[in-house]
Amino acid sequence: MYAPGAIFLLKNGLLLGIPIVCSAALVRQLAEYFFAKSIPTWALAGATVASFPLYLALRVWIRDIRHARAAAALGARVAPTSDRGKLPGNLDLLVEMMEIWKNGYPGDGLRETLEECGPVVDLRVMFDNIIMTVEPNHIKQILATDFNNYVKGEKFQFGMRSVLGTGVFNSDGDMWKFHRTLTRPYFSRDRISHFETFDRHADQVIALIKNRMKTGYAIDFQDLIGRFTMDSATEFLFGSCVHSLHASLPFPHNASFVAPEADPVHARVAMEFMEAFNQTMWHTANRARVGWTWPLMEMWYDKTAAPMEIVSAYIDPIIKDRLEKKRVADALKQDLDKKELEEDSAESMTLLDDLVGMTSDPKVIKDETLNIMIAGKDTTQWTTTVALYFLAIYPHVTTRLREEILQHVGPTRRPTLEDIRDMKYLRAVINETMRLYPSVPFNVRESINETTWPSPDPTQKPIYIPAKTQQVSPWISNFCVINDLWGPDAEEFDPDRWLDDRLKKYLLKNSFQFLPFNAGPRICLGQQFAYNEMSFILIRLLQNFSEFHLDTEAFRPETRPNPDWAALEGRKAMDKFRPKIHLTMYAEGGIWLKTKEATESA
Repeated sequence: MYAPGAIFLLKNGLLLGIPIVCSAALVRQLAEYFFAKSIPTWALAGATVASFPLYLALRVWIRDIRHARAAAALGARVAPTSDRGKLPGNLDLLVEMMEIWKNGYPGDGLRETLEECGPVVDLRVMFDNIIMTVEPNHIKQILATDFNNYVKGEKFQFGMRSVLGTGVFNSDGDMWKFHRTLTRPYFSRDRISHFETFDRHADQVIALIKNRMKTGYAIDFQDLIGRFTMDSATEFLFGSCVHSLHASLPFPHNASFVAPEADPVHARVAMEFMEAFNQTMWHTANRARVGWTWPLMEMWYDKTAAPMEIVSAYIDPIIKDRLEKKRVADALKQDLDKKELEEDSAESMTLLDDLVGMTSDPKVIKDETLNIMIAGKDTTQWTTTVALYFLAIYPHVTTRLREEILQHVGPTRRPTLEDIRDMKYLRAVINETMRLYPSVPFNVRESINETTWPSPDPTQKPIYIPAKTQQVSPWISNFCVINDLWGPDAEEFDPDRWLDDRLKKYLLKNSFQFLPFNAGPRICLGQQFAYNEMSFILIRLLQNFSEFHLDTEAFRPETRPNPDWAALEGRKAMDKFRPKIHLTMYAEGGIWLKTKEATESA
């Protein structure tokens, strides 16, 4: 059994202990030589233990001096630090951060730090330089103009490897290029217009909503949309749908007794798969929060091992079967891909088909499909769910959006790619949702070589970035909104900002302040695919339902916003749900909505 904590202590104990023990031995020898006295073992052991924090402090002090000199040599300055931390290693800030992740609001503490230090700050968590920036020009340098100097880095990859392996989101260099080459063909233009799968699962979603509304109870749209994206993702990736939409839906906590439905075996398996998949996201996210010391939280066992066994039990047989079919076809000197293209259309091929055609390594295939599944399920689920929440909060937006949809596709026709492209207000609603609530609100990179960033204040020197230093770039959203970038109404939900003069005044001036799909060479290959999926399900829902209403009583009390937030400013005061973050964003306890079915004449 893999024991991350024990291995971590052994490895780091040797790295840190050897110089201390050697120093202790040297002290004993010098004492005997110069004073002809032997230091008692107990005293030497006590001094050795006491010297451990001194040794750490000395290492940090020497590193800081080295960085200060390197910065001066480049005509730069080290990044400012916050005075909020009072304990060594900013341990108190780390504890505060963990408490915020658990019970607070995303961005709590972040704004205060930015107000104190400006748009760039070295967090110095656990003695590590972790430089955070919300300056768009710095983000542009990291993601695009100086791309080759920034990688995911071993610190980040180590915590994610038990789930993401060496897939496209957890690799650098040649391995990243290899995985990106594997994935790129699937997202070519002739595949993203394949809407039959979306439509089939959307029909199931609509039927479930109509059935639930007959009971008078609200439905958790986060759960429902998550099933839609999971079923769509597994079908597109593997050609084998997990069928999570076949499982019974949860009722709100305030529902009177409802006899539980007996789910079929395949539906129970689907929900076990989804729960295991979500658990892997939880554990890897906790690792990212704690940083390089995360193994101490998993001393004797890998917390991702058990859920990954369930995930693997579903995925591995599919991959094995597909590889075997390819092997048999090759043995018969048949071109399997060509045969399938003759039987179906190119659009019916899955990502697994593409991968098997390029490699026979099951681990490479598994890593890549899991990486894409995370991107294809959780991110789309979040944006679609919050868009529906906004439609419930802003009924005038719902009315206008529905008018656009009915004008282009009517109340029943399935939308085409061209229809979606023509719906400007629909795209504005989606973009505004992602602006305020990006599905992945933080980006982590590590510098390869030392460099400098231009100072946000032109009167000051550039900012020195040491080699092998992590940078955290929060997407500029409502969690760290800067009004200079988005205007005085930055925290308001207003899709029209994407259609009026504000687009040119704010966004077009610096496009790196809006990056829901990343940017530069690592830009999301499935960007258009995601837009199409979100647009499709929103269109189908608005064809069938004319109104959405938030049912606050359906939320469990502990998942409702803190009443004290209402007296504050910004979206924290406006929100009627409790946003949280693991690897992606989610609403604690779900988003519970009721709908009004559209009439035939609508």
